[in-house]
Amino acid sequence: MELIKDVSRGDWLLARAGSFATFGGVASTGFEAYVRILHPLRADREDRTTVDEHGEHPVLETAGWRWADVAERTRRTIDPLVSWQAISGRDDESDLSFEDGWLVHPPEEGWYEPTQLAALAALTELLAEATSTPNDLVGAIWDGWGDLSGSSTMGFGWQGGGEPTAAERAEMQEYMARVQAQHRREQAALRESLAGPRFMWPARECFLLSMSLSQLSDPSWTDDARVGTYVDFGHTPQMLWPEGHEWVLATEIDWDSTIVAGSRSLVDTILADDRFEAYEVDADASPSW
Repeated sequence: MELIKDVSRGDWLLARAGSFATFGGVASTGFEAYVRILHPLRADREDRTTVDEHGEHPVLETAGWRWADVAERTRRTIDPLVSWQAISGRDDESDLSFEDGWLVHPPEEGWYEPTQLAALAALTELLAEATSTPNDLVGAIWDGWGDLSGSSTMGFGWQGGGEPTAAERAEMQEYMARVQAQHRREQAALRESLAGPRFMWPARECFLLSMSLSQLSDPSWTDDARVGTYVDFGHTPQMLWPEGHEWVLATEIDWDSTIVAGSRSLVDTILADDRFEAYEVDADASPSW
C-alpha cells in the first residue's frame, strides 16, 4: 500500500457528507441503497467447574456468534437500528455470560473483521457492474489511532521482591534509556511515513492509502500491511471506495457495525448472503444507542 497525497480523491464524498451520526454521515449520501452489517461476535465456552493457574476458567471452545443468537437467549428483538446494549442488556463493555458456560464478548468497534471484509471484497469483485476499478481503491484510515499517531509513550516498572539494588537500578536506567531512544526513533519514522495532507471527513481526519479488492480478498492482508518501508498496522479502513465511485464501505470508529452504500443490486446481494448479518437502512437514519 502507498500513501495517497492527493486527498482531493475524496472530494466527491465530502460534497455528499450527511448529518453527523447518521448512516449517510458515515458513508455519505446519494446512493441508491444502504445496508448495515452487524459486526460478528466471539464467544467462548468455559469450564466453570475449575480454574487454571491464573484463576480463570479454561476455554473449551470458541465460536463465532450472531447478534440474533444473543437476542434469542435474552429474549430481545432485533431490528435494522438495533444496538448491542439493547439485546445484551449491558450498558458497558463487559462480557455477557450465560449459565451454560458461554461467554460472549462485545462486538468490535471501528474495526471490520478481515474475514468478513474479504468476503465482501470478493463479492463486489464478482459483481462486475459494482466495481469498474477493482485494482484502484482508496482506503481512509483515521489518523487518531494511538499506534498510528506517532505520539505514543512508554512506561516502565520494577518487578521484584523488594527495592532494586544500586546495580539493578543502574542497569534498569540504562535499559530504559536505550529502549526509549529506539522508541523515539520509531515514532519519528512513523510520523515521517504518514506526513502529508489529510482527508478531512467531518470529525474524522484520515490519511488515504491505495488498496485493491484482490488484496483485501485475502483476510491475512493486515499481517503484512505496510505504508512505504516502515509503517506496520492492523487497521481496516474507516472508509473504502473504488475510483469509479460505485460504492462506499464505512466503519465509524465508535460503531460496532459497517455500512455499505451502493447500487440496489449490490445491497440486495449482501442482504441475501448468509455470511453477513445485515439489514437495509436509510441514509438519514441513526443506530439506536
